[in-house]
Amino acid sequence: MGDMFRSEKMSLCQIFLQPEAAYETIAQFGEEGCVQFRDMNEGLTSYQRKFVAEVRRCDEMERKLRFIENEIRKDDINIPDLEPETIPPAPKPREMIDLEAQLEKTEKEIIELAQNDVNLKSNYLELTEMLRVLEKTQGFFEEQQVVNMELSKNAEDHHHGGGGHLGFVAGVVGRDREFAFERMLWRVARGNVFVKRSQLEESLRDPKTGNIMYKTVFVVFFQGEQLRTRVKKICTGFHASMYPCPEEHSERNDMIKGLRTRLDDLKVVLQQTEDQRKCVLTAVCNQISKWAAMVKKMKAVYHVMNLLNQDVTSKCLIGECWVPNRDLPAVQFALAEGSKAAGSHVPSFLNVVETNDTPPTYYRTNKFTRGFQNLIDAYGVATYREANPGLYTCITFPFLFAVMFGDMGHGFILFLFGFWMVVDEKRLGRKRGGEIWNIFFAGRYIIMLMGLFAVYTGFHYNDMFSKSINVFGTTWKIRYNRTTVLTNAAGLTLDPTYATDGVYVMGMDPIWQFADNKIIFLNTYKMKLSIIFGVLHMVFGVCMSVVNFVYFKRYASILLEFLPQMIFLLLLFGYMVFMMFYKWIKYSPKSDILADTPGCAPSVLIMFINMVLFKSSAVSPGCDENMFDGQTKLEMIFVIVAVICIPWMLIGKPLYIKFNRKHKPQHPDDYKSTDTLEMIEGDTAVVVEVTEVSNRDPNAGHGGHDEEPMSEIWIHQAIHTIEYVLSTISHTASYLRLWALSLAHAQLSEVLWTMVLSLALQMKGYAASVAVFLIFAVWVFFTIAIMVMMEGLSAFLHTLRLHWVEFMSKFYEGAGVIFQPFSFKVILQDDEEA
Repeated sequence: MGDMFRSEKMSLCQIFLQPEAAYETIAQFGEEGCVQFRDMNEGLTSYQRKFVAEVRRCDEMERKLRFIENEIRKDDINIPDLEPETIPPAPKPREMIDLEAQLEKTEKEIIELAQNDVNLKSNYLELTEMLRVLEKTQGFFEEQQVVNMELSKNAEDHHHGGGGHLGFVAGVVGRDREFAFERMLWRVARGNVFVKRSQLEESLRDPKTGNIMYKTVFVVFFQGEQLRTRVKKICTGFHASMYPCPEEHSERNDMIKGLRTRLDDLKVVLQQTEDQRKCVLTAVCNQISKWAAMVKKMKAVYHVMNLLNQDVTSKCLIGECWVPNRDLPAVQFALAEGSKAAGSHVPSFLNVVETNDTPPTYYRTNKFTRGFQNLIDAYGVATYREANPGLYTCITFPFLFAVMFGDMGHGFILFLFGFWMVVDEKRLGRKRGGEIWNIFFAGRYIIMLMGLFAVYTGFHYNDMFSKSINVFGTTWKIRYNRTTVLTNAAGLTLDPTYATDGVYVMGMDPIWQFADNKIIFLNTYKMKLSIIFGVLHMVFGVCMSVVNFVYFKRYASILLEFLPQMIFLLLLFGYMVFMMFYKWIKYSPKSDILADTPGCAPSVLIMFINMVLFKSSAVSPGCDENMFDGQTKLEMIFVIVAVICIPWMLIGKPLYIKFNRKHKPQHPDDYKSTDTLEMIEGDTAVVVEVTEVSNRDPNAGHGGHDEEPMSEIWIHQAIHTIEYVLSTISHTASYLRLWALSLAHAQLSEVLWTMVLSLALQMKGYAASVAVFLIFAVWVFFTIAIMVMMEGLSAFLHTLRLHWVEFMSKFYEGAGVIFQPFSFKVILQDDEEA
């Protein structure tokens, strides 16, 4: 958890690599995943870089891998996922040729098999269409009209073009084109054709694309060679397949028998080809994941090498990178291992240099804290080394959510969902369920904690599916006898002076479930709780700014910013919270003093308004306007001091900066000390030069104003002051959403119970059992869909807003840049998700 309080200290390093050891060293950096490289060749395009040829070769191998993967998935063969421990390392440069040859051979073999398969299927499709044409035309030629035409032919003329002879063309055309095809024939032949067609019941498959096709058999009768030519051109234009069809019945039968024999033989060949293709693809699918990982790693290494620069002698590669200080030994180890693997005897150098650039922000998170940190980064990445609100969000986020979602039943459902994802995270982590599922799974610990906290707050609200449970009994006692309770038509009132017996142990007394004024009591209770939690949350946010001021050595800001902000917040809204607690303690129904009874208790809200406006309100006879002596004078002092804090915040910091600039002495050059470290790894020596700087401007980090003109500082401070003063009021009111959503959730849950489930519970007889079964299913559906999912999402978004705006705006700058190290693990994970 200590790693999340503040981002890691980063160092800008220069590395000097020999060309023969550069690939191995960069690959080792990718395995470690702790170095973020900077582009040293920003002026060059991607085609002008040194290793562009190697990147293109990797692109070509990726293309081949995509083709092989598509062919495997086309045959519905499952590609096994790589386990983290089985992921191969980045291949050596000399192994690229072998990998290219292997992929080339595999691609050619699959292309040849695919082409043979397409040719065989095309032949099978043609034979099938020809068979269907011959079968369908049997009926066409047997019609009386066609028979008469055949009988009237000249016995000596057996050619299609003879005088008085009707020619014909038979074939198949797409079903979606048959009407346009027939209309075109009729227009071109001017009605001198006779078309017969019949739709094929079976569907055919395109051998090239695999799409389903529906076709229609046709026979076009005409007279004359000129019409024959026109008909054939139309068939070609409509992509209709024409097939020979004998006129004699016996010849057609013989051809049908021959086609069926050829189709049977072709089926056997197709099956053998399919088996061979499946065997080849099955053998390849066990290796394709490893090949893909190796190519991705190799391509990533060459991309990084393109970021490096060459020295003037072209004998050394120079690069700059950000490295967490804690990972400097790992970088040294990677340098040593890279040089050792490449067999280089020339040492590699690492220099930690001074820079005025703002380092990237890096937090070491685990699977529990990663989800909460993502919520903060979605608003804005923390400025380098500023206090991280993600650490406290791990508790405050689920708690504020639970204040709005307080229900033991609904919270337990949410907890079970999150707990299931946490327990089975290894299997579910490999599941590809789309973007929405990935969001839910990434926040599994958030969901589990939100459900757990919702059970806790639901216990305090004594609310489970809109019903209360009797755990500690009740502190209310009914003083009416049985006859009065049963015969009284109107509601009976319990006087707290005599009907209460002490304070309830924890949470809400279950007797409020039957009270007519339940909603009024819960309104007051939850509204005051929301104000109390809101003020505490904002006070904590203002206190967090001190942590940043102390770390960045801006001690004047504690006096000029933190102190007036805290005084303004506490004297107004902190005082209001105090009066809430004081009101609960002071007024009691058992008090003998009339002014201390609940009937004389003033409204805290009205009292706060009168305090700001310096007004007084009328009270009932025997009651006091104030809760204690000297309250009016104390409130007047609080308001005056709070008003003084406004110009304090407005002009204090700009005047300090102006005074500081006038009297700021000229600093000499920063003193630099360079230490040289040497680490021996086998036969390779790694020399590391670490440059340290003794004088650094403390204001150069978080919120520095050294280069900013005074006019902008005055404007910025005025905006900041106005924003804080107004937001103090609006943010306090914004926390009332805790009350509003909690009340809405409880009322909606009660309506769902009363309007749905109670309908079955009030029925009697055998029909009631069936009704309970059906209506309970409806109630469960609406409970999960509306109460858990929709209400849960609403409460989640409101909680997110309370953290982003009301809490983090008090201290969080969020102007940083995320640390994106060169890591093979991240690259493979991103490609898998894509």
